[in-house]
Amino acid sequence: MIRVSCAIIRNEEGRVLIVQRGEKSDHHFKWEFPGGKVNPGETDEDSIMREIREELSMDIVICNRMPDVVHDYGFRQVTLIPFVCDTLDELPLLSEHISFRWAEPGDLPSVDFSEADITVAGDYLKLQPGGDEKDNPPAPGNSTRVNDEELRTMVAGIRGTREAEFLAASASENPEVLGKIIEYSFSGDKKLSFHAAWALSKTCDKYPEVIVPFLASLVDSLGRVENESVERSFLRVASLADLTLLGTRHQGMLTDHCFRALRSGYSAIAVKAYSMEILYKLVLIYPELTREFTDTVNLLRGEGSAGIIAKGKIVIKRLERELRGRGSNPT
Repeated sequence: MIRVSCAIIRNEEGRVLIVQRGEKSDHHFKWEFPGGKVNPGETDEDSIMREIREELSMDIVICNRMPDVVHDYGFRQVTLIPFVCDTLDELPLLSEHISFRWAEPGDLPSVDFSEADITVAGDYLKLQPGGDEKDNPPAPGNSTRVNDEELRTMVAGIRGTREAEFLAASASENPEVLGKIIEYSFSGDKKLSFHAAWALSKTCDKYPEVIVPFLASLVDSLGRVENESVERSFLRVASLADLTLLGTRHQGMLTDHCFRALRSGYSAIAVKAYSMEILYKLVLIYPELTREFTDTVNLLRGEGSAGIIAKGKIVIKRLERELRGRGSNPT
């Protein structure tokens, strides 16, 4: 019996991510919920977090676990372990699948799923409507001072988008909350730092203006961040920010960091993708970087990652259109 974890990943509109297998897979051209085998000595939760990073280069927060599904395919028996998850990442970068789509929950019965995934889809539909997060989490308090222990527990216990949104709203109203969230992002507790960086990214989505005073310090810290998920969140914040608000020194630091990330053979796909978006913005500020940027992106075509190659082509075309519109020479 093979243990396989899978993720029902929801975006902010409540749609669910499904992916399509290729021709050479066991279930060719069938759709499924992303995931993979649980490695020996690995927890089911660690397995799904790892699989989603490796297969889709996405960060997720586990909201709850659904009942296991046991299925006999004839040539193989599997125990499928489904997790309901939330994400802020809208664009998966495929490494093992040929296609993806965000499906409305009501459309799942009409999807051509693999057999075990049909059962998972049915179990998920039984949870609709209402989901697993009916109530808002308790507030950390409306006073100016913040209870560190209470806030730390709340951040570590984030279980989905609603809780992240609540913390983002609190951070927008109280700079001390935002400062604490940034502080927790550097924690040696990987779960706390990941969830804090998730809340910070959500704050940037909803209230970008409150991030501005902290943007330079986030850039300063990029070279010291050891948790890859935190680096990804910091880069995501920078990719969404108005980089003209940074001084030239921090723009230069960000430029150097992103070029190093693109040229490194060890950077995760999402780190490269966010670095491309940041450099795109910086090239619009400093057109003299155009040649170095396009040459660096074109070199990625030899890495073999279809997702990052496709991303690079899109960014380069967008940059060429923008520069032509400005009357600049794209090369």
